[in-house]
Amino acid sequence: MQTNFSLAQLADPVLRESESILRTCVHCGFCTATCPTYVLLGDELDSPRGRIYLIKDMLENTKAASAAVVKHVDRCLSCLGCMTTCPSGVHYAHLVDHARVLIERSYRRPWGERAFRRLLGTVLPRARLFRMAMIGAVLARPFARFLPDRLAGAIRLAPHGLARSSSVNRPAIFAAVGERRLRVALLAGCVQQALAPAINQATVRLLTRLGCEVVIVRGAGCCGALNHHLGQEKQVLGAVRANIAAWSRELESAGLDAVVVNASGCGTMVKDYGFLVRDDTAWAESGRRVAGLARDVCEVVAELPFAAQVAAADRVGRLKVAYHAACSLQHGQGITAQPKDLLEAAGFDLAEPAESHLCCGSAGTYNLLQPEIAKRLRDRKVDRLEALAPDLIAAGNIGCMVQIASATVLPVAHTVELLDWATGGPRPAALAAGIDVL
Repeated sequence: MQTNFSLAQLADPVLRESESILRTCVHCGFCTATCPTYVLLGDELDSPRGRIYLIKDMLENTKAASAAVVKHVDRCLSCLGCMTTCPSGVHYAHLVDHARVLIERSYRRPWGERAFRRLLGTVLPRARLFRMAMIGAVLARPFARFLPDRLAGAIRLAPHGLARSSSVNRPAIFAAVGERRLRVALLAGCVQQALAPAINQATVRLLTRLGCEVVIVRGAGCCGALNHHLGQEKQVLGAVRANIAAWSRELESAGLDAVVVNASGCGTMVKDYGFLVRDDTAWAESGRRVAGLARDVCEVVAELPFAAQVAAADRVGRLKVAYHAACSLQHGQGITAQPKDLLEAAGFDLAEPAESHLCCGSAGTYNLLQPEIAKRLRDRKVDRLEALAPDLIAAGNIGCMVQIASATVLPVAHTVELLDWATGGPRPAALAAGIDVL
């Protein structure tokens, strides 16, 4: 794509990076077939190619974001399916993230929308505050119909009850069982701590059983992804630097072989830390180092003696599992084989739905900010998962799990919960209603 930026504009390293991304695009349109919003809406401006044109015009002409730019960029899920499809290697993620920051700086949204986005950016990344909000949501559920639509929608997505807070989410060291093969830090996360603490518990059990010493590092918190997709740059950099500092201290004091992440949206974010602090000389090197250590839990488990533990436990029957590939895992991190290979090695019969490349509509805060489109994508995804007639659904991201579970009676479990069960851990709570194991 031909661009027309002045030398003065290109002196800005952030704008220079975006200009480089724009020039990579060759207008081929392959991205339109794998863009969920274009597939649903059929509007060129709701495709990656269309959004690229809108962003290019805004950047070249140093314009404040227009209502049209905001509308179509807001509708982007950041599922990154376009990046998997693009033959030219356009790094659309960095471009749209730049656009979101500029929108946040230059566009004045209606008061109610500003307040709701600020509320999300404040509450969701703080685990304790989010837990309190969920308690409030449970109490407010009977009155949801009297509340503004977006707030009511958020309350309806909240669970009917909350599990007890887990000690796994507090700073601690969990010893490896037997010979220590690896020493890893686990990102405890934020939203997941309140909605599904069993995921972190299963991760610690599984990794220690396979010979990992697992550390929950003091000072590490939210990865920053939720604020990132809201364009809240200051909050993002605060979270990123706090995590880099915490894991760097641990790396230097006792050593780390990996930073393990079990929410794929967070994993995509942490793996991009090097890029996010690239122009800050005080953080660039440590940011690259931390990003290089970041790994999805399935990447780590796939390199450990998992099959031997499955054979020793011999616990799982041939349950049929419909595997939902989270966008942040398959597109954001390029991880497709390991989760499926591990589930099959665990003894499950694996099935994948049609259109497995399309988003479920969760996408961080997307299902709260764009509920109509998110609901259409959710229902489309659930229809295809249920068409497989599975016993349960597995996914590697908490947002996807909540989104899918809101529209199906099938049990939805995290991949790591099933792997933990197969190697000696407890039956996942989602299956507690009783699925017969053959």
